[in-house]
Amino acid sequence: MRQSPEKHPFRGRNFYGRLKGKTLRPMQQEYLDQDLKPLAPAGVSFTDNPQRTRVDPAAWFADPRPLWLEVGFGGGEHLVHQATLNPGVGIIGCEPYINGVAMLLGKIRDAGVENLRIHAGDVRDLFEVLPDACLTRAFLLYPDPWPKKRHHRRRFVTPEHLVPLARVLAPGAQLRVATDIPDYVRQTMKEVPPAGFTCLNPARVDWYAPWPDWISTRYEQKALREGRTPHYLTFERNAA
Repeated sequence: MRQSPEKHPFRGRNFYGRLKGKTLRPMQQEYLDQDLKPLAPAGVSFTDNPQRTRVDPAAWFADPRPLWLEVGFGGGEHLVHQATLNPGVGIIGCEPYINGVAMLLGKIRDAGVENLRIHAGDVRDLFEVLPDACLTRAFLLYPDPWPKKRHHRRRFVTPEHLVPLARVLAPGAQLRVATDIPDYVRQTMKEVPPAGFTCLNPARVDWYAPWPDWISTRYEQKALREGRTPHYLTFERNAA
């Protein structure tokens, strides 16, 4: 029987963006059928947890360990890269775009990493059930830019997403944001600090140097080919 992510019962939430693209290749469907369910974090989906009870994310891994989150992992290059570099960290990836999930699952097979958990859905599902201050790092890498001004409210860097993200990040936790869109930088610098963060590289001249452990993603390579400049912003979660 084929396994696939549950249909997304957004329950009145606004959701924008694609859930599925081109028809999956047979091997990609095999990844979804065989690999997705064992990697899904228990208690996050509505099927598993209709009452939205808080979960213990330490139970998703074999032992207590630092927990990181990547919001919208695209094709999964960065997620697998970080999992390989940091085998003692548990990393959770959220992505509603099923084609990206299938690509990630193939990369996980090839890399043989075992410290990833994948929620093939809206990150707000995760925010609803995570306990306070349980994450020590989060990544928001090349998020959908929603370039039209009337669509800026759809961007991730709005209170709808930043307030629950701040709740689940521990004091001192790091939030990394990468984007090639100058106006996304503007909105990020405007919206993130009031949600409970301090920018660690506020000077514009420091926005163009990637992190030492960075790997360039497919989205960044496209931006470079099209003449856009990557920006790398780092924030720290303030103490309560």
